[in-house]
Amino acid sequence: MSSIEVSPIAGALGAEIHGVDLSQPLDDGTLAQVRKAFADHVVIFFRDQKITPDQHLAFGAHFGEFDIHRFAAGLPDHPEVLPVIKEADDQGGNFGGLWHSDVTFYEKPALGSILYALDAPAYGGDTMFSSQYLAYETLSDGMKEMLDGMTAMHSAKRVYGNQGTSINRYGPQVKSMEIRTGDDAEAEMEHPVVRYIPESGRRCLFVNPVYTIRFAGWTEEESKPLLDFLCTHAVRPEHTCRFHWETGSVALWDNRAAQHYALNDYHGQRREMHRVTIVGERPMSIGDGERAKAA
Repeated sequence: MSSIEVSPIAGALGAEIHGVDLSQPLDDGTLAQVRKAFADHVVIFFRDQKITPDQHLAFGAHFGEFDIHRFAAGLPDHPEVLPVIKEADDQGGNFGGLWHSDVTFYEKPALGSILYALDAPAYGGDTMFSSQYLAYETLSDGMKEMLDGMTAMHSAKRVYGNQGTSINRYGPQVKSMEIRTGDDAEAEMEHPVVRYIPESGRRCLFVNPVYTIRFAGWTEEESKPLLDFLCTHAVRPEHTCRFHWETGSVALWDNRAAQHYALNDYHGQRREMHRVTIVGERPMSIGDGERAKAA
């Protein structure tokens, strides 16, 4: 069994993994160490990798099945691999340029994503991550008690609906990505506000400003003050880490317990990434978790 080196990059979450070549099959011992680092640090990073789409998918297959994004087109020969590209002369927003967790409007939101940098800018273009374990754990006891039994409605309509922001953010300005809008983005999905993660046995906050539109049984107007507070609290600086991409860097993050934000501060430079997303499970509430532990 090979021994890998795990180097934390921040106090809240995040670690770099050294001694792993993702272009090669991983033995059981190495994979077990990678899984432990992933569980312990929520987001893990690898440097100096050179992988093909097939090798990218082979690594991802260790964690589950693949999602094909409903509103953004994948590679023609590998639809599970989503190209995330901003050309040097693109004038619009960047894909992922808001704090969010991916596809929480699904019945089974993503377990995680694996992002690979094919062309990183010389400066800028970092990605920030925020621990939603800490976001929950640093709330007051009274706030936790209120939130533990609540659910919220998630929808893609604000981004991918017919009047969604992607019309302006990703329209003709972003030439290298195929983003669509449609009526199917208007659907809503109900999830617990506080989510139980069985691998860690911990609770995390599970709302985000992009896809969480209101609390179940509340209006959007009634929900806004509390959602605004939670979404601001969730990404306090002490809950975050920041990763600087280099060509060949890879990030694997737990989409259940982290939010992320791709910074749009590299105007005039090209940035190309490939993303593979792992299908997750239906989120477990606190009650679901307690019943699972008792079983």
